[in-house]
Amino acid sequence: MRKSDKIQVTLLFFGLLLILGTYFFYPKINENKVMKEEIKKTEKDQNEISENVTNTFENIEYKGIYGVDQNFTVKSEKATVLTEDTDVILMEKMKVELFMDDGRIIIITSDKGKYNKLTYDCFFENNVKATDGETIILANNMDLLASEDIANIYNNVDLTNEKGTLKADIIKYNFKTKYYKISMFGDKSVKVKLIN
Repeated sequence: MRKSDKIQVTLLFFGLLLILGTYFFYPKINENKVMKEEIKKTEKDQNEISENVTNTFENIEYKGIYGVDQNFTVKSEKATVLTEDTDVILMEKMKVELFMDDGRIIIITSDKGKYNKLTYDCFFENNVKATDGETIILANNMDLLASEDIANIYNNVDLTNEKGTLKADIIKYNFKTKYYKISMFGDKSVKVKLIN
């Protein structure tokens, strides 16, 4: 075999190797690499999902002490506990009953809310209604903080009792003493109707 024939056979052999490598071996190698990346991505996604997993319960009830000596219960038709903050319970159809020293039972309901089982703080949202049998308060939001004797009631507040009615943006109401502080956002005036 002549030297030029050997070079041509060698070039033909390398050409075939390049064609086989390009069309057969490279796609297999690339496919394996893509599959490994997909497996890693799927594992990462599953880990992220498991980190944010929630536990959901129905018809749940918590009991505790408000202030120093006042018992209370927190009930919900549906409650969700997030794994990143297990102390805060997201609630739907939330209901709180406060048992006062004078025998009154204050009932607070809302469409949804949050309850912190560590601090006993309750945050009510949407269609909030609070009543002690004498006074009825309707609002969009209420924050009932266990560390304070005052409930912060805000956004479209209507308060009605035997003395009259009032509308305000914000009311700070003390369920124990039955005193409230009324304010409005900006320079708006408070609407009060007293009945003698």
